[in-house]
Order: sequence, then C-alpha cells, then structure tokens
Amino acid sequence: MSRMVEADVLVVGGGGAGCSAALHLAKRGARVVLLERGLVGGQASGVNHGGVRQQGRNPAELPLARRSRAIWARMADLIGTDAEFDPSGHLKLARSAAEEAELLRWNAIAEQHGLRPRMVGRNAIRAEHPWLGEQVIAGSLLEEDGSANPRLLAPALAAAARKAGATILEGHAVAEMAHDGTRFRVTANDTGFVAPVLLNCAGFWGAAVAARFGERAPIEALHPNMLVTEPLPHFCRLNIGVVGGDVYLRQISRGNVILGGGRGEGDPAVPMSRPRPDSGAAAMEKAVRLIPRLADALIIRSWTGIDGLTPDVLPVMGPSRTTPGLFHAFGFSGHGFMLGPAVGEVLSELVLDGHSDVPLDAFDIGRFAPRADAATGRGTE
Repeated sequence: MSRMVEADVLVVGGGGAGCSAALHLAKRGARVVLLERGLVGGQASGVNHGGVRQQGRNPAELPLARRSRAIWARMADLIGTDAEFDPSGHLKLARSAAEEAELLRWNAIAEQHGLRPRMVGRNAIRAEHPWLGEQVIAGSLLEEDGSANPRLLAPALAAAARKAGATILEGHAVAEMAHDGTRFRVTANDTGFVAPVLLNCAGFWGAAVAARFGERAPIEALHPNMLVTEPLPHFCRLNIGVVGGDVYLRQISRGNVILGGGRGEGDPAVPMSRPRPDSGAAAMEKAVRLIPRLADALIIRSWTGIDGLTPDVLPVMGPSRTTPGLFHAFGFSGHGFMLGPAVGEVLSELVLDGHSDVPLDAFDIGRFAPRADAATGRGTE
C-alpha cells in the first residue's frame, strides 16, 4: 500500500445516489472520498430510460420521490445543468379493465401524498392522443413528471461535488474493506482510505458490500433492454408507461423515440452486459400495439447495463443493522434514476444530522434477515 488517505466519509459507487451524497456532504463541509470502479454513471444511473416519474411508484417510495422531484426543479442551480429535464408529464396507460382499475387505485393513494394525477377515460384518451392504438382504453396523467438525460446526471453531480471539495476517484475498484471497531479501512488501487463513515451506493454490487459486514440482501442482476429509433416526425412530448411496466417510451427533441422493455444479459463479475435482440423485438411489438405509427420505425441502437433487483422491488436504504457508521443505498430495481438526487441528500442528513424526515422503514436491510418462527423457533425467510 503506497499511501493512506483520511476522510470523514467514504462513498463506494459513483451512480446518481453516490455522487449526490458526495455533493451534499461536501457542501456541508465534510471531507468526502468517492470510489468508483469504472466511470461515474457508467451502470444503472447512465443506461436507463431517463424517466423522472412519481407516477405508478410503490407508495413507500412516494415521500422520497416527492423530495427528489423538488430537487429536479432546481437542478440547474444545484449542479449547473438540468440534465435536459423536461417536465412533460407522464401518461400511464391501461390496456384492460383490470389495468384501468389499478390506475384508479393508485391515483387514490397518490392524492394522499399531495399528487394530482388526472384520469383520462375511454372516451377522452384517444380524443386527446389520437396516435394511440385501439389496445389502449384509459390512462392516468401526472403532469409534473417527465424525463431527463441519464448520461448527463451523474457526471454533472460528480463535477459539482468536486467543485464543493469532494474527491471523486474513477477507475478505483475496491479490493479490501473492513471495520476495525472505530473506522472503515478500504483499499483501492494500492491506496488505503480511512473514515468513520461508509456509504454503500454500489448498485447491484451493494449486496456484496453489505455481506462483508454480515448483512444479507438478496439481489439479482437486472439488465434493462433499451432501444432508440431513427428521428421521426414529432407526435408526443409525454413520457409513456403502461400498467405492469413491460414497455415504456418517450420521444426526444431530435425526434428519436427511446423505448425499453424486457431484459438484456450480462455478467456482473466482469462487469459486462449486452442487449438481447429477442427482448428488443418483443418490446418493439408492444410499442407498436400502443402506437401503430412506430411500425415502420428503424431501430438504430440498443444497449443495457447492470442494476440490482430486490425480491420486493424496493431499494435497500438506511443505516446498517450490524456496523455503526455504515449506510446503504442500493438495489433500486430499475427505477432509481429519478430518486438519486434525493437519496444523496437523505444520506447526507443521516450522516450529519442523525435523521431524515423521509420515511425509510420500508427500505431497511433488516427486512431480509432470517427471523425466528414464533411456533417452531426455526429460522424463516
């Protein structure tokens, strides 16, 4: 080991959450070092659809999503760019009576969180959006939602964090990690890093970080399959989703339609990922059923990355159950891009203030710990 670097907080993982945490901590005077194996935003935070949506989220995520939406509104002031954020509205579509009922159920919950989704019924949906196919029978529009460019967010957060005084180290894969009872000791690129606080923002690999400190978090690799078409005549500014989430799309200012659906494949040990042609074809077929004018659109590129999917499709976020000074934020299950800015801010509050007003109980890593069965005393999952 060539040298030792001391910090107040070490951050492992340079996605949106990790870079946002580094920024918010540095702005409050903390000495922060962020370690990223590849490039910031190189995995889940940079390869997703770019949805900035509260629409359709699990109710447990809505307070965090509300906090993040407020940050998106002032993103340009915070980091010098809005990352092409466009509050175009998010229209979630129903293709059956059961899906229509699900929209109504979620809308009622959303209103309890201060959101105002507008139900678009069977008569109005095609009148308002004549480019929709006959498969669509209803929709829910949340006008304050929208989209942004995922390639821009994490690098801009990292640049702002550096400007605020944080050290952002790309190309630094963590080789060793331990807690000596007082401080964390991490080795990367033959350099030692020491700090009393460690933020685990390592995406899919966050479960492996947690395991080093005796905490279980079941996770699988998620490779969202993404496509983009040639530029097309403009027909839609909205971000489009469906109940069930099996296809989603948006048209950008240049006319290209970005759409996603299905899964690619990969190996997180390398790490390597690549899109699957069969998943892309299936996603395109679903998109054409939603919007028939896409039938002749030429696909010009496809891609994927690596995210972490938890069994309940909720992230792991909050303090460790085993190790003081360790905080988790990983496993965002394909919908963490929009949340990243608020996740970082909340982590900074947990570290520096000891609390946050955003409810985190549903994200506690302890939900995966074996528990004793009351009747038999045997461990259950």
